[in-house]
Amino acid sequence: DYPFRPCSDYVYLTGDQSQEAALVLEPVAEGGHRAVAYLLPRSNRENGEFWNDYHGELWDGRRNSLTENEQLLGLPCADVRTLTGKLAEATGPVRLLRGHDATVDHALHTAVTVQADEEFRVFLSEMRLVKDDFEIADLRFACEATARGFEDVVRILGTDQPTLERAIEGTFFLRARIEGNDVGYTSVCAAGPHATTLHWIRNDGQARPGDLLLLDAGVETNNLYTADITRTLPVSGRFTPIQRKVYNAVLAAQDAGIAAVKPGAAFRDFHHAAQRTLAEHLVSWGLFGDRDADEVYHLGLHRRFTLAGTGHMIGLDVHDCALARTDLYVDGTLEPGMVLTVEPGLYFQSDDLTVPEEYRGIGIRIEDDILVTDNGNENLSTTLPRTPDQVETWMATLR
Repeated sequence: DYPFRPCSDYVYLTGDQSQEAALVLEPVAEGGHRAVAYLLPRSNRENGEFWNDYHGELWDGRRNSLTENEQLLGLPCADVRTLTGKLAEATGPVRLLRGHDATVDHALHTAVTVQADEEFRVFLSEMRLVKDDFEIADLRFACEATARGFEDVVRILGTDQPTLERAIEGTFFLRARIEGNDVGYTSVCAAGPHATTLHWIRNDGQARPGDLLLLDAGVETNNLYTADITRTLPVSGRFTPIQRKVYNAVLAAQDAGIAAVKPGAAFRDFHHAAQRTLAEHLVSWGLFGDRDADEVYHLGLHRRFTLAGTGHMIGLDVHDCALARTDLYVDGTLEPGMVLTVEPGLYFQSDDLTVPEEYRGIGIRIEDDILVTDNGNENLSTTLPRTPDQVETWMATLR
């Protein structure tokens, strides 16, 4: 069996994480909708179902009864096995979040239009752009738990012998399972030149003293909200001069990006602020000959080394609200309650002969989770140090 992860839209509307479940909203005459959760009841012990169902309670453990779920969810609940029959009787207009259950999709194949389905999917994504107090509290806890996971990793890093990337991955995973539901995504535990690969998730190498470790990981809470944080750490506990130089450039870019996160700002502002700062540093290092920063940034030449965008929304999904309309998201305006990452980076490939040899194989990213507030922003992951001196002191203290 593959691990089960419920649909984020379903979780957002119900708070439920059951397998084989659906939410049905039926219009009522007086306005609004009547919501019913369709769920699996307890396995029947009298008709043999308990013993014969290979995905029943005998194999997978006790389920809540429908009555228990009604109390937990505050919704009327019905047997999900009756759902397709009811849907087959439905008449339009009906909208369905497709792609999660082929049987349900087929039951409504004549009642739903593709256009209406897509509008529904987009609307559900846009509902999550602004977080409420409950969601913000959960994301705050996710960041705090993630910080403790990073501390766990620092404690196992060897100063005189290599540390397996898989040991780093497993150490953080243990913290995620103790304090939350799981990791929010496959952890990036990229040591040395592996850090120049944006999503290095093989984690089959070694973090050697003298290397940098790029750790991009997040704890997913029991409510399924996830942090997304990156720190780049000197395995030995001390940055070399060239590592510190590149790190400080990325830190300056992140500072510029975070400063641009505020209500009323365009979503893209923080990206442009961070990328412009990186371009200026790359120019000052002579990597583009006699071109100035304006020309380099206009032509996008810096992107050879910055590679990716500078951030995204987070929440129930690591890249939350990804289906929202462009004019409301990437071309939209920041509002209080939005939570996003700011994560600039520089990545010099090991075999890139266009840069001096001392830069090659260095990959650095710094990522924090930023809440847009009424007056500016709040760094939810500020527990983790960001400056080189703070990182070195923090690592030494933990060791």
